[in-house]
Amino acid sequence: MVVDPDRGRGARWLLERQPCDLLVADDGLQHYRLARDLEIVVVDGERRFGNGLLLPAGPLREGRGRLGTVDLVVVNGGVPQPGEHAMALRAREAWALAQPENRRSLEAWRGQRVHAVAGIGNPERFFRMLEGLGLAVDALPFPDHHAFRAADIDPPGGRPVLMTEKDAVKCRAFAGPRHWVVPVDAETGPRLHSPSR
Repeated sequence: MVVDPDRGRGARWLLERQPCDLLVADDGLQHYRLARDLEIVVVDGERRFGNGLLLPAGPLREGRGRLGTVDLVVVNGGVPQPGEHAMALRAREAWALAQPENRRSLEAWRGQRVHAVAGIGNPERFFRMLEGLGLAVDALPFPDHHAFRAADIDPPGGRPVLMTEKDAVKCRAFAGPRHWVVPVDAETGPRLHSPSR
């Protein structure tokens, strides 16, 4: 993994050091100097395009007209529109942030009250996913890309604290035995493919 605001430079750095056939750039659509063979836009199926404005006035990094130039539009949740492809996130077995070898089925917490922490674009989706599995969730939403501190993931009561993988990366240094990571897999429909150009 490489983090570099200059995506082209980051890609070159990686290719010079690692033998690889595929590079995936998260939020790379607006980095026009980065050469690409395939462009995929993932749309939040519940919120869609919000107020339709670009950052910072709205949620978009590119104008909606850009959708007509990409290879695939994948919709996370909600109902895909014609030409879009459905995707859903499915939770897997949780693991303890302080001791990754410790694993636990989410069903083991069914009917129990837990804290859930999320500093992602749509925290409610994470909370609803856990509730859909039968967990009683005390939700602790944070802004996307939140810089977590120990106090943020230490609510009173001693109950388990479940979090996303994205947030766990920022919390590893101060994690304790009650902090659990909930990984997800993206499931797509059978018709997801790249159209010929």
